[in-house]
Amino acid sequence: TRLVAASQAEETAPLGPVPQGPFLNQMVLLETVLPPRALLLGLLELERERGRDRGERWGPRTLDLDIVRYGDWVVSEPGLTVPHPELANREFWRREVAELEALSPARA
Repeated sequence: TRLVAASQAEETAPLGPVPQGPFLNQMVLLETVLPPRALLLGLLELERERGRDRGERWGPRTLDLDIVRYGDWVVSEPGLTVPHPELANREFWRREVAELEALSPARA
């Protein structure tokens, strides 16, 4: 798996009902031979290695890695939906996708 491009990091308000500080969001474009489920498992392992505690839903977290899109793939499995079902509702994600498309139009 190889990093192709990265959006600018931006601070955003937290989502959900749990009071907490702002989040730092950034989107990356990866090139990988891993299928979506294997990529997700790798991302979950990275979260664990960096101290992610999956406690309270919508609660504070040290790291939250999501698969927002995976090329033209559409996946609907338990625990994995691609494109991410909240993509259209999160303005910061739409901005970050547009930024990646501008940086690497042939791949985004």
